[in-house]
This record gives sequence, structure tokens and C-alpha cells, in this order.
Amino acid sequence: MYDSQRIQGFWQQSAAATTTKAKGDALEDLIEYVFQEIPGLILPTRNSRGPGGVAEIDIAFWNDGHTDGLRQFDRLIAIECKNWDAAVGYVEIVMFKEKLRTRGQNFGVMVAVSGVTGTSQAQTAAYKALFDAKGEGFTIIVITRSDIDALTSADDLVRLIKEKFLRLCLSGHI
Repeated sequence: MYDSQRIQGFWQQSAAATTTKAKGDALEDLIEYVFQEIPGLILPTRNSRGPGGVAEIDIAFWNDGHTDGLRQFDRLIAIECKNWDAAVGYVEIVMFKEKLRTRGQNFGVMVAVSGVTGTSQAQTAAYKALFDAKGEGFTIIVITRSDIDALTSADDLVRLIKEKFLRLCLSGHI
């Protein structure tokens, strides 16, 4: 079970942050906390850059493929964190897809605290980028603050990821 006071503490750190880096670090701390509770996710790695020092991945985990975890997904679980007051747009989704592509991965998680731009039905803005990425063989699951606030355990998070993956694959909805 997640410690709800600890989760609220991360949100309070974020709200009190006076720099974008401190705000981002608070979200990364929260995401590392909730994901590391998933069975089989080990070796959390933060802020790793690709060749040439570019294309940073905020958080990554090695996925041992535990039966109660994310065994159906890639060995590397890459997570991009956007602790923005505004919704994440098209460009950020495309950039994350490129980070996955250059690392030979086809699955990633975008934590967009305020959601993404556009509409699912019309496939506009960030939704278009998500659908285009899916058509190119990349699956990006979007998790929002309301998703995080509804979690009580790692089982909830595993189920959320699987449900979002299923919805995206079957109906194109995130």
C-alpha cells in the first residue's frame, strides 16, 4: 500500500518549489516512489542522457518481468515527467517518442500532471502525436495527477497501465 501522506508530501514539495528544477525533482521523486513498488521494477535510474549528452530520460527502471508486475512490457520502462501547470503538447510527445526510438524501445510512460492538449475523439494536438506514435509501433501511456491521486497500491498502478495500454490499442483512446 502506498503511504498517502508521503504522496501528499511530494505534491506539497512541488507546490512550494521556487524553481522549475525543484518542481520537476519533486514529481520525479513521487514517480520513483510509486513505480519502485511494482514487483520486478528495479534499478531506478534518473536523468540519464543519450549519446552526446542529449535526449534525457527522467526515470528508467529495469523490468524483470515479474508476474505481478509489468511482464508484458519492455525490459526498460522509460518515464518522462512533466510537472507543468499547462497540458503537455504535440512536440513533447514526439520528442519522447524519439527518445524511445533512439534507445530501441517501443513503450514509455508520460507523466503529464495537467494532461495533454487536444481531444481524443478528434485526434488533435498531443492526442494526434500519441496516435501517430502508436501507428509507428510506439506505445506511450499518459498518466495524470488525478490518476496518481487515485492510486492506493502498486497493484492499482499496474492495472492502470494495463488498462490504458488496452484502451489505446483497441480504441485509440488514452
